[in-house]
Amino acid sequence: MALSTFNILLKRDLTLAYRHRSELANPLLFFVIVVSLFPLGISPESKDLQLIAPGVIWVAALLAAMLSLDSLFRSDFEDGSLEQIALSAHSLPLLVLAKVLAHWLITGLPLLLLAPFLGVLLFLPDSAMLTLIATLALGTPILSLVGAIGVALTVGLRRGGVLLSLLVLPLYIPVLIFAAGAVNEAARGFPVAGQLYFLGALLTLSLTLSPFATAAALRISLS
Repeated sequence: MALSTFNILLKRDLTLAYRHRSELANPLLFFVIVVSLFPLGISPESKDLQLIAPGVIWVAALLAAMLSLDSLFRSDFEDGSLEQIALSAHSLPLLVLAKVLAHWLITGLPLLLLAPFLGVLLFLPDSAMLTLIATLALGTPILSLVGAIGVALTVGLRRGGVLLSLLVLPLYIPVLIFAAGAVNEAARGFPVAGQLYFLGALLTLSLTLSPFATAAALRISLS
């Protein structure tokens, strides 16, 4: 029963996102534009771009993920369905996890698929390309899970975007440091197992705690 409800909510959010495809394109276009501006603004030299490529791609991915966070619960809050979800007999953390998974499939997965092409644009070495994909596969779900807590706390505010950034950005810094550091080390030929293990631990921690923290924050915002 719980799994069936999870699947229904996941399919609902994916269907609603598909009906508003223009909104889905905004974070992806932002991601592409930000990364593409660096060769124009800094230098077209391959050596210069190789040095900044990991940080540029990860900062752009982080900001693109943040750009789409506000839509995670906003439409449900405005039409009243969020209250119905919170008051339902089903586990609220499980329902929150379904919405976060839908957000990642809509935003995080496309970023992961686009990143290698932008890595080629910035002359990222082939040796670092798999590490870039691995860090995004581990890191982007963390961005969605942690961001959901901030969105849940600010969903009732009219202009909660700035407050959301202040709440969420400091929590994103460890992910940015270890993910960009892993890609840098891979480009130099050094092992990156330590950074990947750390990202895996952060993902496990986020999966364990974030749905419960988000559910509690939603109850506070809706009370």
